[in-house]
Order: sequence, then structure tokens, then C-alpha cells
Amino acid sequence: MKGFHELDPSERPKGEVIQHDPPVNERSLARRISLQILYEVDSAGHPPGSVTAIHLQARDVPRKAARYVRQLVSGVVEHRAALDRAIQRYAPEWPIEQMAIVDRNVLRLAILEFAVFQSTPVSVAIDEAVQLAKLFGAESSPGFVNGVLGALSEDEALIAALRAPRAKGEETSE
Repeated sequence: MKGFHELDPSERPKGEVIQHDPPVNERSLARRISLQILYEVDSAGHPPGSVTAIHLQARDVPRKAARYVRQLVSGVVEHRAALDRAIQRYAPEWPIEQMAIVDRNVLRLAILEFAVFQSTPVSVAIDEAVQLAKLFGAESSPGFVNGVLGALSEDEALIAALRAPRAKGEETSE
């Protein structure tokens, strides 16, 4: 056929390997791994427990970080409906199922940490979410994530509603 380049099996495709800075602490590492797990669960529909076990087994993850990965992944799975409603409230132009998989899971993780688990200060959760969006998202992801989380973090009634299950006796994350 005309116009198509013939592929030579001996030619290696040229690619670029992007090196990321290492995570600053174990929680940052746990967030990165959790995002990768949630991406696979969301995109391929694989069982969260199996995916988590495979990811943790494939890496040399410190025990404390591995525990936090399990808490984050199970927390997102358990509270996904409430998290998605909160996201939808502050990103109404993007139906949750049409939102980029990375973006929606970065948002879910951040909201889980500062609203549901109350384990991370809002500013830290937003900063970490923006960093994850820069590492794994599209060019517009950091601004989108920052905007949604910034607006949502000021909605005290919504945050109180997300925290309500914790106040009724559920275990906290740490």
C-alpha cells in the first residue's frame, strides 16, 4: 500500500522514559500506588483486593505504606457513591463516567483523606492531589483537580455529610 511505512521487526520503536521524582514520604508513595490500583480497577473492572495484592507484592513497599494503600483503596471502594456525588456537585459539566479516570480517582482519594477519614489536612490533600494529577494526568488535570477540591473544601455542609459515617462509629484510618 502506498503511504504506509513498512515496519521492520528489527527496528525498535523509539520512546521516552519519564523519570519521576521519588515520593517525599510513605503516604505519598501510598497515594501513588493507590491511584494506580484504582485506575486498573476503574478501567478494567478487576477486583480491588486482587489488584491491591498484586501491586503490593510487585513492589518493595514498607509495611506502614502498604497498610495505608489498603485503607485508601478500600475507602474509595466503600465510599465511592458519596465521593462521586460530591465531585459531581463541583464538576457538573463533567459526568463522572466521562471524566478522565486519573482525574476522578485523584479527586476520590483527596476527598476521602480530608473529608471522610479526616486523616490529612485539606491543604496537604489538595497539594498531594495536584502533584498526582501532574504526574499521571493530562496537561489540564492539575488545574481541574485544584479547582474542584478548592471549591469542595469550602462546603462545610458537604464535608460534614461525608464525615457523618465516621461520626456514627466507623473506624478511622489512623
